[in-house]
Amino acid sequence: MLLAFRAENVRSFRDELEFSMGATALAEDGVPRDVPWRQGGHPVRVLPVAGLFGPNGSGKTNMLKALSEFRQHVLLSFRSGDPSGGMPRHPFRLDGTIAARPTRFEIDLILDGVRHEYGAVFDDSVVQREWAYRYPRGRAALLFLREKGKTIELGASNRAIGRSLEKITRPNSLFLSAAAAGGHPDLLPLFQWFERNLLLAEASSREVRWALTTHLLRHDDTRERILALIRAADLGISDVRIRPLDPQVVDRVRRAVKILAGREEETEGAPEIDLTEMGLVLSHRGAGDDVDFEVEEESLGTLVWLGLIGPTVNALERGSVLLADELEASLHPTLVAHLIGLFQDPESNPRGAQLIFSSHDVTLLSGATSGRVLGRDQIWFTEKLADGSTRLYPLSDLSPRKEEAVDRRYLDGRYGAAPIVSHQEFTEAARLITTSRRG
Repeated sequence: MLLAFRAENVRSFRDELEFSMGATALAEDGVPRDVPWRQGGHPVRVLPVAGLFGPNGSGKTNMLKALSEFRQHVLLSFRSGDPSGGMPRHPFRLDGTIAARPTRFEIDLILDGVRHEYGAVFDDSVVQREWAYRYPRGRAALLFLREKGKTIELGASNRAIGRSLEKITRPNSLFLSAAAAGGHPDLLPLFQWFERNLLLAEASSREVRWALTTHLLRHDDTRERILALIRAADLGISDVRIRPLDPQVVDRVRRAVKILAGREEETEGAPEIDLTEMGLVLSHRGAGDDVDFEVEEESLGTLVWLGLIGPTVNALERGSVLLADELEASLHPTLVAHLIGLFQDPESNPRGAQLIFSSHDVTLLSGATSGRVLGRDQIWFTEKLADGSTRLYPLSDLSPRKEEAVDRRYLDGRYGAAPIVSHQEFTEAARLITTSRRG
C-alpha cells in the first residue's frame, strides 16, 4: 500500500509537496487498514481513500499527474527513452530560476510486508540522484544509491547483477528501470509495484478506460463483477452484450489495455477507439421485455460510469492504487459516495486497494458524525498562492472537531482553498458581454 508521496518542482508545485495516506488519531473507526510488518511489531495504519478539494486551477489535477508522471518515468525511461533525448519533465514554469532546477520524486510504500522508499532527482538532461531503501527490521537497508558522476553504491545482495546493469544504464534513464529489464531480484518487485499502480483516470484517458471495461466484460472471470456495478448504479441497464468485433478493433482494444497498464508506450498517442465500435449493446428494463440500446443513445453519466468501473474492478482485484481526476464529473453524488464506499469497506476491498481522487463535490465533506463519506484525515486541500504555485495541506492539520460541519466551513473559506472571485470583475465582464451583443 502507498504510505506517502513527496515531490518538488513539478507542474504547479514549486516547493515540496508532501502527501500521506497514513491514518491519524482523527481516523474514523473501521476505516484504516492495519498493515502488518513481515518482521512483526505494531502494524502501520494506512488509509484506503483520500480526496483532494480546492478551487479550479489550484493544483488538484497536478497532484495526481505528478504521481502518474513518476510512474511513467519508472516504467519507460530505460525501455523507451532516447539516449540523446534528455529527461522529459514538467517543472514549475512561472519562475525561470525554479524551472531550471531539478525535479524530485519520492515515494514510500509497503511491499510484501516491508516498507520501501524510492526516489529520483533529475533535470532536463540527466538523472542527478536516485536511491532505494527497504526497512526489513525497522532500519534502512540500502538497495542502491546513485549519484551523478559516481559509481552506483549497491546493497549487500546481488551485487554482481547490479554491476552488470550499471553498465547499461544511460545517464538519462532510471537505474530502477534498467534493473527491472535485467530481472534484478531485489528491484523487480519495486518496479512491478509501479507497473500495477497509479493508474490515472482522467478525461483524456476515457477511451482507453472504455477499452479496459470492454476487455473485462469479454472475460468470464471478470464479466459478472462489471455487470454488478452497472446494475448497482440504477442506470436501468440489465445486461450488456458484445457483438463480434473486427480483428483490428480487438487489436486496438488490447493495445489500449497495455498502455493503461504501462506495458506499452504511447509512441504515437493512444489508439483511437470509438466506444461505438466496441460492439457494446446495453439492454434496458422495459414494461415487458428488455430493450436493446446502442451506446450512442446512452447519457454522458452512463458513459462516464462505463469508463470508471473497469479501472475500479481492476484496482479492487489487484489491491492497487487508482487515481481519479474530478471523480464526480457527470455522476450523481450518491453514486460517487458508493464508489468511494467500495474502497472504504474491507469486505469489498479485502486486498487493500486505494483511491486518491480530486473533486468539487462538497457533499463528500459532510460533517455528519454518522454516515460520513470521508474521515477528517482523508481530506486534503489545494490552494493557489500569489506566485501561482500550489500549496497542498490536509484538513487534519487544522484540528477539526468530530462534529464539525466540514462542508459548510469549506464553502465559507474557513480552511482556505477557496477561489478569490471578484464581484466587480464579473459585473464588468457581464457589461462587456451585453455591450458586444448590442453592437
